[in-house]
Amino acid sequence: MSYYIAPMRIDDIAEVSRVEHLCFTNPWPQSAYRRELRNPGNNAYIVLWEHDDSRPSDTSDESRGALSILPFFRRSERAHEDRIVGFAGMWMLYDEAHVTTIGVTPDLRGKGLGELMLIRLFEIAGERTAEWVTLEVRVSNASAQALYHKYGFSQQGLRRRYYSDNGEDAYIMWSPSIRTDEYRQRFAELRDKLHERMAGQLIPPPRRDDGDDGRMESTS
Repeated sequence: MSYYIAPMRIDDIAEVSRVEHLCFTNPWPQSAYRRELRNPGNNAYIVLWEHDDSRPSDTSDESRGALSILPFFRRSERAHEDRIVGFAGMWMLYDEAHVTTIGVTPDLRGKGLGELMLIRLFEIAGERTAEWVTLEVRVSNASAQALYHKYGFSQQGLRRRYYSDNGEDAYIMWSPSIRTDEYRQRFAELRDKLHERMAGQLIPPPRRDDGDDGRMESTS
C-alpha cells in the first residue's frame, strides 16, 4: 500500500465521517465539515488516501520515493479503489493555526501516518504565515502528546472537562514560533526523516478534474 494527502472536498465528507466514527467517540456531524469547507480562507482540511499498489497505476517510478509527496509530481487521476484512511484540519486565527482534529483509522496507527498529516498542517500553516500552531489533547493520550513534544509543542494550560463524551480534561499545547530559522531547520529534519522512513510508500496526489492539483493554496 502507498499513501497520499489531498485537500478535503465536499464529496469526501461521507467517507471522512465513516473514518471519524472509527477514531473518536464524539465525532463531528457531516454538516460541520460542509460548513468548514465553505470557508477555506479560515481553515484547512486534508485527507489521507490509501492506494492499493497491486492494482494498475499511472504513477511512474520516477515520481515515487521519499519526497514524492511534494506537489510538483502529479498523477492524472485517482483510482476507484483508493480509500480515505485519515483526515486532519485546523482553523486559522490571526497568526495562530489551531489544529482541530487528526484521525487515522485504527488498523493503520503506529505507521507514521498521523505524523505525516501533522507535517502537512505545519506546511500549510507556514504558507499562510502563521506564527504558532496550537491544539488540545486528552490528558490520557500519551502517544499523541509524545508526537507533539517531538515537534516542539509544550503544555501551556489545561481545559477542565473539555471532552463531552467522558468529561476528560485537555492539555493546551503550543508550538514554538514556526517562523524562526532554528525551528524551520528542526522541522525540515523531522520531515525528511519521516519521508526517508516511508520511502516507497508516498505517492503524489492525483490531478483533479476541476483543476485542483492537490495543493492547499495560501489565501494570505
